[in-house]
Amino acid sequence: MTEHRRFLVATFTDPAHLLAAVRPLRVASVPIYDVYAPYPVHGLDQAMGLRRTRLPLVTLLAGLAGLSFALLFQFYTNVFDWPLNVGGKPDNSALAFVPVCFELTVLLGGLVTVGALFIRTRLYPGQRASLAAAGVTDDRFALVLRTPADRDERQHTFALLLRHHAAQIDERDTPP
Repeated sequence: MTEHRRFLVATFTDPAHLLAAVRPLRVASVPIYDVYAPYPVHGLDQAMGLRRTRLPLVTLLAGLAGLSFALLFQFYTNVFDWPLNVGGKPDNSALAFVPVCFELTVLLGGLVTVGALFIRTRLYPGQRASLAAAGVTDDRFALVLRTPADRDERQHTFALLLRHHAAQIDERDTPP
């Protein structure tokens, strides 16, 4: 049986009101689905209780994979597959490997980071844009909550949003 979920979309005109609404909602254990803002709001991550991103770890691992591939490939081609005597230098001269290693480390780290970002944020090519609320890309802030199942909790959530100057509150069946 699938659980039917509903979402509350509250819009704010001032980021201070948004921050003031997020903190008590989090204390009251109202599940916050997401917050949409036209620009970064200082302190919003901490107010929402977001964890640090693991994207730098993905970048590091991809960079190490690129470095390993570059080293192994150059060593294999220069020492085993097609050894050339260039100026009497040894076949496995590490100094000659540096430019290719650097380039592949940066290339793989960057490409995998962008791919991981697109996958994690569900920004697939060709996807239609959907706004949480009108004006959220201009000057509005949208707070999307999962609608509490209990009627009293829902009324409490509505009252809390109105107390913190929510300009508009809508209920939806699908997340934005």
